[in-house]
Amino acid sequence: MGTYINPGNELFRMVRKNEYVDKTGLISLINDSIETNRKLTCVSRPRRFGKSTAAKMLCAYYDCSCDSSILFDDLEIALKPGLNANYKAHLNNYNVLFLDISSFKPMINAGKTILEAIRETVVDEIKDMFPNVRISTGIDDTLVRVVEYTGRKFIAIIDEWDMLIRDDKISEPEKTDYLEFLRSLFKSSNITDRVFAAAYITGILPIRKDGSQSAISEFKEYTMLKPEKFAPYVGFNEPEVKDLCEKHGTDFSKMKTWYDGYMVGSESDIYNPNSVMEAIRQNKFESYWSASSSAESLIELINLDYDGLQDTVVSLIGGNEEQISTRRFKNDINSYSSKDDVLTLLVHFGYFSYDGEKSTIRIPNEEIKAEFADAVHDIKDTRTMQRVKESRELIDLTVAKDETRVAEIIERIHREETHPLFYNNEQSLRSVIKLAYFAYRDEYLQFEELPSGDGFIDIVYFPRKASLYPILVIELKYKDSPESAINQIKRNHYPERVRDYGAEILLVGISYDKDTRKHSCRIETG
Repeated sequence: MGTYINPGNELFRMVRKNEYVDKTGLISLINDSIETNRKLTCVSRPRRFGKSTAAKMLCAYYDCSCDSSILFDDLEIALKPGLNANYKAHLNNYNVLFLDISSFKPMINAGKTILEAIRETVVDEIKDMFPNVRISTGIDDTLVRVVEYTGRKFIAIIDEWDMLIRDDKISEPEKTDYLEFLRSLFKSSNITDRVFAAAYITGILPIRKDGSQSAISEFKEYTMLKPEKFAPYVGFNEPEVKDLCEKHGTDFSKMKTWYDGYMVGSESDIYNPNSVMEAIRQNKFESYWSASSSAESLIELINLDYDGLQDTVVSLIGGNEEQISTRRFKNDINSYSSKDDVLTLLVHFGYFSYDGEKSTIRIPNEEIKAEFADAVHDIKDTRTMQRVKESRELIDLTVAKDETRVAEIIERIHREETHPLFYNNEQSLRSVIKLAYFAYRDEYLQFEELPSGDGFIDIVYFPRKASLYPILVIELKYKDSPESAINQIKRNHYPERVRDYGAEILLVGISYDKDTRKHSCRIETG
């Protein structure tokens, strides 16, 4: 049993000792690809969305150096019809080549090239494990000889395959050498077909579109934009999270607010798995994103001077959806040249949820809103900073019941931010309100269409625990008066839905005259 060749099942055994959400159905997808022209699979997803756990699971399942029956016999891959057809046939039946590319980083930092690091570790391990195998100067030829000696092909599992491609501290020649290494394994049919029954590589970025990574162009890709059949294995779904919350006595509604919101292909209500588990372990709802992701790059990206980028980010922070074109993005963190490129990159990083049918993005949940709310304070654009200041002022003016100033600010934002074609409808006004109050995150949690009494509250801002601010119950009208909005709040008993929260309640009616475009506001204590 080695580290890179046939690493055994101990890593997945440790996973099973902790809380484990069953994602073994992914194994059936790889089983279906074995020894076919679809045997090379590349799955990309954000950090802390289960990439490494999936790699450990696959190693344990395929590795011929161990017996993993006890780890899988009680899981879906063994029990569920439609998934378990080839379960026994492939269980522990292959040599495994397991490369976690991030593990080579210390050796690279110490002055070795990536090829030197891989050769020094992998080939030396083969020498120890298979002393009768004649070692070649090339890793590919050596693997061929291992297959000939053992009579078993390899399943290749490469975790963080794109780490070196994403690292701007790695020189271009080193990246080229690394891609040439991948080419030697997965481009040549003379080697690939003789050595590998299947390969599974995973990282954050998809394969580049400009051909410079043609070493791995033979891989079938599944991404955050097009996850296809791998969509159920990206993140936790809502039933899984409900089960976890029930088991641990955790507040599901708060879990949903903080970590839900991703749409992955046809799968909706997808949760960040790392954050869900950390919230359960720590018994605390907060952002676990910064500790696990390159959040510092977010500020750098949204500070790029692309037309409309920062206005779009502000709108997204406010809770709106925005259109996006993903077609021109080259899947490269150094080759973006437009607003859409940056926004597409942030989808791959997990900062946005992408709706493929509508080609729209949105910030998925409170955790990611927190990251953007922190980042927006460091945006260099003076207009954006003015909007931040104005939004904070608007919250304070609302709490102070300054109806005239609240109406004036909302009217100006509506005029400046809304295309004339879409000005006269309630959905437009809703977007403007969310944009106007986008700095709410410092004091509030935002909810839309909250069921209450005899209807749905348009927008509610609940104060955070440490906040002394009141609850804001906002009703919107574009064909009527603000007084009618207040009357609807009272008539439908909206305050009763939120009264138990314990804070003071302010009823806010906002309307505008579609002919004069004059905005009005009425604020009362609930």
